[in-house]
Amino acid sequence: MNVDPPSIGTAATSARPKKVSTFLLLGPAFVAAIAYVDPGNVAANLSAGAQYGYLLVWVLVAANLIAVLVQYLSSKLGLVSGQSLPSLLGGRLRRRSRLAYWVQAEIVAIATDIAEVIGGAIALKILFDLPLLLGGIIVGVVSLVLLSIQSTRGQRPFETVIITLLAIIAIGFLAGLFVGDVNWGQAAGGIVPRLEGTNSVVLAASMLGATVMPHAIYLHSALSVDRHGAAPRASIPQLLKATRWDVVASLVIAGSVNIAMLLLAAASLRGQDGTDTIEGAHAVVSANLGEVVGLFFGIGLLASGLASSAVGSYAGASIMQGLLRVKIPIVWQRAVTIIPALIILGIGADPTWSLVLSQVVLSLGIPFAMVPLVRLTMSKKVMGRYANSRIITIVAILASALIIVLNLVLIVLLALGID
Repeated sequence: MNVDPPSIGTAATSARPKKVSTFLLLGPAFVAAIAYVDPGNVAANLSAGAQYGYLLVWVLVAANLIAVLVQYLSSKLGLVSGQSLPSLLGGRLRRRSRLAYWVQAEIVAIATDIAEVIGGAIALKILFDLPLLLGGIIVGVVSLVLLSIQSTRGQRPFETVIITLLAIIAIGFLAGLFVGDVNWGQAAGGIVPRLEGTNSVVLAASMLGATVMPHAIYLHSALSVDRHGAAPRASIPQLLKATRWDVVASLVIAGSVNIAMLLLAAASLRGQDGTDTIEGAHAVVSANLGEVVGLFFGIGLLASGLASSAVGSYAGASIMQGLLRVKIPIVWQRAVTIIPALIILGIGADPTWSLVLSQVVLSLGIPFAMVPLVRLTMSKKVMGRYANSRIITIVAILASALIIVLNLVLIVLLALGID
């Protein structure tokens, strides 16, 4: 990873780089978008739809709007500074602060892997009736194979594989809408923000953590640096334009998949017995909508687990390298984050509720990524003339405040045991 920032605010060189098609510059955001459709999203969105119908549609809409802004800022930070967010933080924090920051980021990475490995293991059980622990091990091994594509063949082939898996995920979870009986009027009504008791707040925080994921914020800046390097000054405007298209297109797909999960659950799972687990939800979907839709569901979940596990490991390696300033082999980094997930599978904990709780942990980690991101991208010292405008800064601060307030409400309600 390139960690030497180009000079900020210098004049462009006289020899302008040749422009390339915007289409050829797309890709990094589609890799980051995998974080928005991982198995944690499946658990949180299915639980929300099955328990509360269309009530929490607004959470997904708000979260995806925030995600568009956040992922663009992360990519812009990497393109302009030539460094990832973790690298910039690592260069500004003292040793103890760096270690403490890495610990919370590593907890986020572990929570991410819990969702991804358990989700993939559930998919393998659904499709092939494999034991959960064996399925988790298989997901971990396959994710390493996917990562080897990036390390041996480069960024573009890795992006191609991940984008293909994203397409499979989209087909897998959108298929049910074509045969489901969605009440579109009630779905539209779900855009109005409201909550019903502590459990709805837990699910809202879970959905938020599963949508605006901290590791995706750290990751996107690294992806942009790895793909485009320290971009020449003259090429940055074109790269930023391509990034806007990249982010919007990828998150429209990811957002549509998330909303489709909730709508499918609201239309087909509400009031049905056994829908409090992903396996139970799959069984009800298959019974109500047909075995073909159930098969698509299982394949989509498997693709989600495999792709997100590989992308999560990529993020973990970037975080560790940037904050600790050491490059640890990806196998060891993978071991650190996968072991807790395998332990959960091995002791027989409820996998679906473990997924939901992992997303709450992710939600609690969002401010630690968002606040530095906003501060760095509004800094003229870091970004030069590409620093955020006043309007973008205000919107980003409000989005960060919304997430922090929701997390505080969640903590207070859980501490008081209010139902």
